[in-house]
This record gives sequence, C-alpha cells and structure tokens, in this order.
Amino acid sequence: MAYNKTLAEKVRELLQRNDGLTEKQMFGGLAFMLNGNMACGVVGEELMVRVGPDNYQDALEQRYTRPMDFTGRPLKGMVYVEEDAIAAALDEWVNRGVEFAGSLPPK
Repeated sequence: MAYNKTLAEKVRELLQRNDGLTEKQMFGGLAFMLNGNMACGVVGEELMVRVGPDNYQDALEQRYTRPMDFTGRPLKGMVYVEEDAIAAALDEWVNRGVEFAGSLPPK
C-alpha cells in the first residue's frame, strides 16, 4: 500500500524538533518513532496516531476518526484520522502521538 508522501513530509516537518526521531516502514505505510516508540504515521491518505489506551475513547469521539483496524481487529490505543480532519488539525493529532510516545520508556 502506498502512502501520501506530501502528508508524510508535513508530519516530518512537525516532528523534526524532537530528539530521537526515526522513520520505519510498517502497516503498509510510514511510521514515525520517538526513541523507538511509534507516535504516528501515514497509511494511504490517512494519519495513524498512537494515542494510548487512556486517550483512546476521547480520540474516537472526535470527528473523522475511527479505530485502527489494520489487522481486521481494532488496535486499542491507535486511531486513523481521515483526510478531512488533517488539514485543520494535523499538528494537534501529531502532538497527541508525541505525548503518548514520550510517556513510554525509550527502546
């Protein structure tokens, strides 16, 4: 599956100020890792965000989100953010992923 390279570049620009940033091909797209922990990524035209189990329900209550179900079953703590929400709130969603990844010990 291809991913939106323009969206990936926008995410990369938002994350460049973070130490420990790496990128990894996964889930058929591109994942952005902070100190070895996935924060967010791009799959197809959508943003995937690791919000964590405590913020999962709140994230799903936002418009244009849905459970990340790459495996056919929802991955608790991970959501897809649809294209319609990305233009208006990309930095907010990326920050949610950064906050959760930053709360985990480095790998």
